[in-house]
Amino acid sequence: MADIKKQKRIRKTVQAVWGIVTNSYLKGFAEGGIYDGALKKFCVPGMNCYSCPGALGACPIGALQAVLGGRHGKFAFYVIGWLAMAGLIAGRFVCGWFCLFGLFQELLYKIPLPKTNVPDRLDKALRYLKYIMLFLLVIILPFALHGEPYFCKFICPVGTLEGGIPLVMLNKGLRSAIGLLFKLKFFLLVLCIISSVFIYRPFCRYICPLGAFYALFQRVSFIRMSFDGEKCIHCGACARACQMKVDPVKTPNSCECIRCGECVSACPKSALGLGICKGSDKIIAEQE
Repeated sequence: MADIKKQKRIRKTVQAVWGIVTNSYLKGFAEGGIYDGALKKFCVPGMNCYSCPGALGACPIGALQAVLGGRHGKFAFYVIGWLAMAGLIAGRFVCGWFCLFGLFQELLYKIPLPKTNVPDRLDKALRYLKYIMLFLLVIILPFALHGEPYFCKFICPVGTLEGGIPLVMLNKGLRSAIGLLFKLKFFLLVLCIISSVFIYRPFCRYICPLGAFYALFQRVSFIRMSFDGEKCIHCGACARACQMKVDPVKTPNSCECIRCGECVSACPKSALGLGICKGSDKIIAEQE
């Protein structure tokens, strides 16, 4: 138990420090503006709104939509290349260790209220939503219609929290221009906040298109889980420790795993590992 608590503290510290570093443009908060210097040409690996007053880098999902919608059908190779590189190196390790919005949801979940256990069938069905968000709203519609960044404009609660609300609070002119779209996105953010109190990281589980993209690289990324069946005593401690409802014994590199490492800390026999894996993982199936 002590190891799990230490693991959580380390990971949350990394998340918080990364969030502060990547949103350290203090002038933006002071003046109600947005940094538009050279660093904005580069994407940060996690969800972090371009329009946040403190943001020093661009959000990869926002950047992908922008170039797909504004290049008259030319494919966004450099953004896809950046996302693929991050996915190949880390997979959803990015979600667990470098996403500020993920940390925000985790802190909400710590509020001491009864938690909701989403039924397995419903949970599995809802997890496909993030892939629909990725392929339909982030890629297909902006590319085919050369138009709006649909996910960012109509849905993204990260943009509302980090960009929309701070800018409206800091900029008097924007407050007078609030319309129906902002109110709709604010409502979606409130739903996300409320659900995060009762469900562990619901945005990451069901909605996030960036998590869906990184999930495509889970089984081939350099940083991934390993499992040694010879050491495993099948006590179930790892599965109970996983807040994303993954059984690491059956699928150590599940597309739903955010590689937080809590299952590794929970294992009494060190059968699980998280790190840079060389070659194929040592996975020995349970004999029935």
